[in-house]
Amino acid sequence: MGHRLTQIATRTGDDGSTGLGDGSRTAKDSLRVTAMGDVDELNSTIGLLLTEALPDDVSAALLDIQHDLFDLGGELCIPGFENVSDAQVLKLDALLAQHNATLPRLQEFILPGGSRGAALAHVARTVCRRAERAIVALGHAETVRPVCRQYVNRLSDLLFVLSRVLNRHAGGLDVLWQKGRSKG
Repeated sequence: MGHRLTQIATRTGDDGSTGLGDGSRTAKDSLRVTAMGDVDELNSTIGLLLTEALPDDVSAALLDIQHDLFDLGGELCIPGFENVSDAQVLKLDALLAQHNATLPRLQEFILPGGSRGAALAHVARTVCRRAERAIVALGHAETVRPVCRQYVNRLSDLLFVLSRVLNRHAGGLDVLWQKGRSKG
């Protein structure tokens, strides 16, 4: 898979370009680099979430997701390279079904928050949505396989569900939006 870094400070990006995994160069503000950066930020945000005390199954799932996001970044980094599988999307579907089955049905919108872990899962969810928008924008200009969009779309849903799971794990509940609350 492309070139491995042996040196971090190469100075080759001083002109505003960066190398892709296939050895080609592109502008650091290109749609491809934006999508790669948003996926990298998402992976880092999940890494931050993993520093919290989480249920073992949630930690294991998030660690697998970090590896999947590295696969996704690799696919984005090498035009024409295929590195994300339908099985990875199906794994997210299974996690969604598993964790959603443990939660009460939502009766109202919820606000991001509650426990620290849940709040961090919400931050990861919003970063995931940004990564999804960047991948969609890239797909309008260049070829991006649908499975890449599907993966981040499913992941943002899972992060929402996990925020609810983490609130319960911490002994709390969802923070409900209060329609018509006093605006004064």
